[in-house]
Amino acid sequence: MTYQVAGIGNAIVDVLSHSDDSFLDIMGIGKGIMQLVERERAEILYAAMNDRTQAPGGSVANTLAGLGHLGLTTAFMGRVHDDALGRYYADALKRDGTDFVNPPVPNGELPTSRSMIFVSPDGERSMNTYLGISAELGPEDVPETVAERSGILFLEGYLFDKDKGKEAFLKAARLCKAGGGRAGIALSDPFCVDRHRADFRSLVANEMDYVIGNVHEWCALYQTDDLEAALARARADCGVVVCTRSGEDVILIAGDTRAEVPVHRVTPVDATGAGDQFAAGFLFGLATGRDLATCGRMGVICAGEVIGHMGPRPQTDTCDLFRQAGLV
Repeated sequence: MTYQVAGIGNAIVDVLSHSDDSFLDIMGIGKGIMQLVERERAEILYAAMNDRTQAPGGSVANTLAGLGHLGLTTAFMGRVHDDALGRYYADALKRDGTDFVNPPVPNGELPTSRSMIFVSPDGERSMNTYLGISAELGPEDVPETVAERSGILFLEGYLFDKDKGKEAFLKAARLCKAGGGRAGIALSDPFCVDRHRADFRSLVANEMDYVIGNVHEWCALYQTDDLEAALARARADCGVVVCTRSGEDVILIAGDTRAEVPVHRVTPVDATGAGDQFAAGFLFGLATGRDLATCGRMGVICAGEVIGHMGPRPQTDTCDLFRQAGLV
């Protein structure tokens, strides 16, 4: 295997800024949620930010950065324009230790994607995302030599919104599995699940070895308000099922094995990236042969680290945190 984990996701430059609730109200920004915005709105919000912190983002890219921080070999498949932000993104990923396997697109049809993230005093993040060129990712952006030589493939549910994104996922998953690897997805968003429920169900049942989702996403997938009913159906469809529950125990199921991993409630400095870094810890455990409960504990530790500071990527030695917890 060339890569222990490879991922496909939106290549988005995150721009973070502190704000208070009155600013959010004045600017018409929905607190604590992700909103898609058009190019003009993106430019207005960017201009209104005071203390900008810029970083390469996107859910799967954040997860891969966390895995690289833990010492795994990682690759990212994504689409950026050959503009200043796109070149910044590609270079930043490489500096962080993740191979960016798609060169920036010259004369790209849209600018590089960016997300303006306003962080409130209570740690809530209000995300305003301009998808730009990253949403145009298709099967031509999946290098066969990368997908078929990856031990684990991780997919971002947001990219399932377009047909060519679906084609890219199927191509990558089948190449990975043909090469002896395992493929999985983060469901990403209940509204995305609602829009493409039949296709998501088919993907989960026929192509995925593991799936990560929260309560709302799993219930949306199986059209029920009963989480246990949703998880029972998920268990029948997929080899490994992971359900995060916003401050409550994480549930992990693989066949007849079920683990519930407690989380430690803390007031977040910035909740950005909690789910992404949970995935990093979980996938680290999966890639290194840990049992289900340990994979979950590693995920919880990584999520707990990232909410203790600004930004969606680890800043302390997460391997050392695993050692302190007796996991390595």
